[in-house]
Amino acid sequence: NFFIQALAQSKQKIKAAVSTSNATTKLLEKHEIPVFTLSEVHTLPIYFDGADEINHSLQMIKGGGGALFQEKLVGSSSEIFVCMVDESKYVSRLGKFPLPIEVLPAARSYVARHLLKLGINPQLRVGFVTDNGNSILDCPNFDIDEPLQTEKAINEIVGVIECGIFARRRADKLVLAKESGVEILS
Repeated sequence: NFFIQALAQSKQKIKAAVSTSNATTKLLEKHEIPVFTLSEVHTLPIYFDGADEINHSLQMIKGGGGALFQEKLVGSSSEIFVCMVDESKYVSRLGKFPLPIEVLPAARSYVARHLLKLGINPQLRVGFVTDNGNSILDCPNFDIDEPLQTEKAINEIVGVIECGIFARRRADKLVLAKESGVEILS
C-alpha cells in the first residue's frame, strides 16, 4: 500500500499496473493508475510486492492476505521480481509465519488429510474466501527446511490451487528496510 501511494505521488507517469487482488486494484484505481489483467499485457517487465517472510536465498512465504494464487501467477510471469520487506520478515528459515495454501472448497478436507500425512497441521481460515472463490488453509508451526521440495509436494496434492511457498519463483531482488537504512540484496 505504501509503495502504491509513493508511485501515485511520484512525478513519473505510471503507464499501467497488473494487480494481484481486488483490494490492490481499488487502491490503484483510487490513485488513477490504470490497471490491466495479466491476459491484457504482452510482457511484465517488473513485479514489486511484499512478503510475509523471505529467507537469505530470497525464497518467500506469501499469501497471508489471501491473494497467493494471483501473486504467484504475476510473479511467475514477471521478468524481474522485487520483494520489499522490513527486517522483521527477513529470516534464516521459512515457517514461523503460517503457510497459507489456497484450495478448492470441495477438496478442503481431502487436502487437509494429505497435509497431515506430510506433518503439516492445517487450519481453515474461517469466514474467508479468496478473490477466486477458494478457501485458505493456514499451516502454523511448520519449519520449512527444503522450500523447493515442500512447495512441489504440496502443489501435487489434488485440490490445491497453490501454496504460499515461493521457492521455484523466488525474488530476484530484495529491498530490505532496516533501522540503519535500506539494503538491496540479490
